[in-house]
Amino acid sequence: MDELELEFELDPRLITDTIAIGDYPLCRLLLMNDSQYPWFILVPRRAGVTELYHLPANEQQQLMHEASDLAETLADMFQARKMNVACLGNMVPQLHMHVIVRKENDAAWPGPVWGKVPAVAYTQEQLDRVRGKLEALLDGEMAFEPHN
Repeated sequence: MDELELEFELDPRLITDTIAIGDYPLCRLLLMNDSQYPWFILVPRRAGVTELYHLPANEQQQLMHEASDLAETLADMFQARKMNVACLGNMVPQLHMHVIVRKENDAAWPGPVWGKVPAVAYTQEQLDRVRGKLEALLDGEMAFEPHN
């Protein structure tokens, strides 16, 4: 582990709004606690990084690889109409990438998901189902958090 990973901490807002799923080689994988959308967030485990260009080239490529791998897995898993993948950072400056499954019948379609409707937290059963599917599909590609 390098120094930037040792000093890594999640932004408090990400801690409040998400559920930790596990770690890819570079990124922490979080699930936004809103069951209306399969909405995941990748956060490079690097301290002080707020922009994509702050990462060295090899880590930029790794982030893109992890995001693409996750997006493809989620698109198949949830029969997505469209995958929204973006880094914004207006509210949370820590570099993070949203990977959101979109369907024509979701609560915000076709607009952005931010602030459209109030969040609906996952039930334990829903969360267990999502985790189980991810663990089966991404086995060997990431280290998963233990179930609560």
